[in-house]
Amino acid sequence: MTAAPSPPPADLDPRLLEVLVCPVTRAPLFYDRARGELISHSAKLAYPIRDGVPIMLPEEARSLAEGE
Repeated sequence: MTAAPSPPPADLDPRLLEVLVCPVTRAPLFYDRARGELISHSAKLAYPIRDGVPIMLPEEARSLAEGE
């Protein structure tokens, strides 16, 4: 049995993106729709979005690879 493909990520409310900042650096975040993540270039972290909710915990974020 194969897993059903996951639906494409939903768009993030632009008003939410305006007020969210990186909890580590307080820098603005950039929305990566394809990966369903909020990116903090200053902290080199990508915060996941699960079920439309940004998970803004540094311990839940993944580290960005060089050049990402």
